This record gives sequence, C-alpha cells and structure tokens, in this order.
Amino acid sequence: MMRFKIDENLPAEARDILPKAGFDAATVADEGLAGSPDEAIAAICRREDRTIVTLDLGFADIRVYPPQEYAGLIVLRLLRQDRATVLQIIERLIPALRNERLEHCLWIVDERRIRIRQ
Repeated sequence: MMRFKIDENLPAEARDILPKAGFDAATVADEGLAGSPDEAIAAICRREDRTIVTLDLGFADIRVYPPQEYAGLIVLRLLRQDRATVLQIIERLIPALRNERLEHCLWIVDERRIRIRQ
C-alpha cells in the first residue's frame, strides 16, 4: 500500500482524499510536525517509507532530495493554490497513482500535466 505524508502547506482535507482511494495518508500537522524544517520532514518520510505531497518547490531539487532515496516525492507546482484548486489536483492524481511509477521518482504536478523524473 502506498503511504503518503501531506505537508502542512496543503489543505487539511487533502488527508481525506487519499484514504478514500485506498491509500494511507498522514499529515505533518496531525503528527505535531508543523513548523519543522524540510530536512526533518524528509528524514521522517524516508524512515516511514512515505511519499511527501507538498507545494514546497524546495523538494523538487534533486541535489538536495534525490528521488532514489525516497518512497516518492510529489511537488504541486500550481499557479493557483487556493483550497479548491489544490484539492481538485490531488483528486486528479488518483488514476496516475494507480498507473504510473511513484517509487523513487519525483513528480512535478501542474494544472495540465504530471512530469515524472526517475
């Protein structure tokens, strides 16, 4: 089963979308990690074998966060970051999560496409 860590910069409702689709999801905020540095969140994701889902473009830097060291990295690179748009994009990810490789990959997601870097 794929396991996800929802970053604190995403709406809390994002936590509910993934389990409804059959995935395990935990949030940074629910686990008392809000305000933790990115490096700490990344280390926890590695230890728990979870994919981070975030709006933080820093996680797209493969020199700092090499995809091969993570269960997966999903970075939402959205022009509009309002609650409705973010939730809609996460919903749109569900079929791709079932059909595309995520393990050890970086997914850059925008309004029109998903770019996958292995």
